[in-house]
Amino acid sequence: MPAPANPTTSASSAAAQARAVQSRDTTPQDLTAAALTRIEAARDLNAVLSVNPHAAEQAAQVQARLNAGETLPLAGVPVIVKDNINVTGTATTSGSRILRGYVSPYDATAAARLVQAGAVIVAKANMDEFAMGSSTENSAYGPTLNPHDPARVPGGSSGGSAVAVAAGLSAVSLGSDTGGSVRQPAAFTGVYGLKPTYGRVSRYGLIAYASSLDQIGPFARTAEDLALIMNVIAGYDPHDATSLNAPPAFAAGTPDDLRGLRVGVITESLAGNTAGVNATLNATLDALRGAGATTAEVSLPELRYAIAAYYLIAMPEASSNLARFDGMVYGQRVQGSDVTEAMTLTREQGFGPEVQRRILIGTYALSSGYYDAYYSKAMKVRRLIADRFTQAFGQFDVLITPTSPFPAFRRGEKTSDPLAMYAADVDTVAINLAGLPALSVPAGFETVDGTPLPVGIQFIAPALHDERLVRVAGALEGIGIAQPQVAPGY
Repeated sequence: MPAPANPTTSASSAAAQARAVQSRDTTPQDLTAAALTRIEAARDLNAVLSVNPHAAEQAAQVQARLNAGETLPLAGVPVIVKDNINVTGTATTSGSRILRGYVSPYDATAAARLVQAGAVIVAKANMDEFAMGSSTENSAYGPTLNPHDPARVPGGSSGGSAVAVAAGLSAVSLGSDTGGSVRQPAAFTGVYGLKPTYGRVSRYGLIAYASSLDQIGPFARTAEDLALIMNVIAGYDPHDATSLNAPPAFAAGTPDDLRGLRVGVITESLAGNTAGVNATLNATLDALRGAGATTAEVSLPELRYAIAAYYLIAMPEASSNLARFDGMVYGQRVQGSDVTEAMTLTREQGFGPEVQRRILIGTYALSSGYYDAYYSKAMKVRRLIADRFTQAFGQFDVLITPTSPFPAFRRGEKTSDPLAMYAADVDTVAINLAGLPALSVPAGFETVDGTPLPVGIQFIAPALHDERLVRVAGALEGIGIAQPQVAPGY
């Protein structure tokens, strides 16, 4: 999608903004001021929890570096990051009461690399508390609204980051994806959402939910912007023992990249979808074939166990990771008659109901007598799922599914039924279990109650072939399938 001439508008791309700054057609200060104005005007969406008090200072520093002759790939580009990513001097709450008032003393590696590349981190995005949710209704600071229909959810847990891009508050943003938390909100809001290979982007400075599943990933409205931001944030980090030494080489592709591409349609993803989701998937497959790709179905029967295995791994890891939030070192503390009572009251009042539910289930699954029955068995299923994906990639270059079996649902529709909420991730969790890269592409709309709602299609690649997904995104833009844009009215 060609970028508009004015780089300060809501629809401008990050690449266009950086080029305008580099050519002195605008300044980092102007871009930052414009982004802050848009954030303030869209307060009703509740996508942003806090504005970076040092944003103007960061913009001035970028200008000084440019004046000194530095070449900065993200020169002056405003970026919004999820509130579980530490940024020096900013409030970082992870959407929880228990971290109210906490100010980050350091940068996450991904945030530090953005700043080093010349970006200005302007704000922190709303999220489900500790990234636990699929709708951004679990935030202690209120739900985020979907700009396509404020009565509907934007997905989660990175709903604020998705809305930031979909409503034009920033051209790009960062979220985190543990079981679909970048891809599903990207699908619900009509933007790109990339979950990189596990370890491709450092997790240092990301507040952990489930350490073996978490991965920072970007939202964007163009394949060029996906490539731009991934070339900055990906790469080995000595602070993260799980990061991979795989230097990034991202670039948007062209329709020529689709010729001969072998696309596997996962059979298990074809049932249970709404009519609009099926129509969008079929239209995407038709377009791929028309551009020279080949398609065929492939069955991954182990995926029927993915939801159960995912939650029996994620919740135990969460119960371990969240043990550090006890009011003794940082965050809120509720006074008690002794240390034990203080910790108990702090956690009882600081954690929301969904976080408490997952901690309790996770602790139970790890308890004596149940570890082998639940957590250990889930880890074996995880291995089977990963092996099945490896077999499938022996036949196909990419695999394809809907990102979600339905478009954005109404606020409150699933909050009383946790199992229904968990099932919303049916098309995404297996990718995290296998550590693979996947991209949600905004490929169409389904009209519900008179409102066109975005539909996302998910492309999955072998481990460390993240670049292939970005090339596919650019190719789909070239044939008119992927057309992400700012939501109407923003």
